[in-house]
Amino acid sequence: MNTDRRPLNHPSLPQANGLRLYGRRVMMRPLVAPDFPAWSDVRLRNESWLLPWEPSRLPNQGDPTRERDVFASRCAARDRDRQLGVAYAFGLFVDGAVAGEINLNNIVRGAQQTGTIGYWIDQSRAGHAFVSEGVCVLMRFAFEELRLHRLEICIIPRNDNSRRVVDKLGLRDEGIAQRFLEINGVWEDHVRYGVTVEEWHERKETLTSQWL
Repeated sequence: MNTDRRPLNHPSLPQANGLRLYGRRVMMRPLVAPDFPAWSDVRLRNESWLLPWEPSRLPNQGDPTRERDVFASRCAARDRDRQLGVAYAFGLFVDGAVAGEINLNNIVRGAQQTGTIGYWIDQSRAGHAFVSEGVCVLMRFAFEELRLHRLEICIIPRNDNSRRVVDKLGLRDEGIAQRFLEINGVWEDHVRYGVTVEEWHERKETLTSQWL
C-alpha cells in the first residue's frame, strides 16, 4: 500500500503551471481564462446532452458557459484547488480543440490516499474512446505522480455512455450507492467503479500499450 504523505506542492511533484498530460490522441491541461470562447461554444452546443447528468447550479451562482468573468473565476478556483492539492481539473483537447473535461476531484490524503474522477465530452466527439484514453492518462498521473492509492468513478446506472468509458478500461464495479449525488435536481443512485494502485501496476503494461 502506498504510504506517501507528501503534500501535492512538494517540489518533486508536478506543478500546475505548464502542466500537460498526453495520450496517443488527446492532450490534457488546466483550462485558463482565454479558453472561454472555445469552451463556451462546446458547452452551449451540448447543453441538452450534458445537463441531465450534472449537478444543478445554485441559484446565486453565475453561469460560466455564458459569462466570461464567471468562467475566469472558475479557472482561478481550480488553480487554487491544484495548489492546495484537493483537485486537478483538465480540459480535454483533441486535434488542438476543446473536446471536454476530465477532472480528479475530492482528493483525500492521510490514510485514504484517494480521489474521484469525473468527465464529459462534446457529443460530436463521442464514440471514439477519447474519454477512456483521457481517463487512462489521468490514472497514470494520479498513481505515478500524485502517489494516490485508490481512484473511483461514480455513474448513474442508466448513463450508458459514461459506463462504456469504464467498461473499455475494465474498471471494477463496486456496487450501487443509493441516492448518492444530487444530479439535475434529483438525488440519484450511482454505480461506483474503483481501481487501486496495485491493480494499476498489474495492468499497467496492457493499459499503456492500448491507450498511451
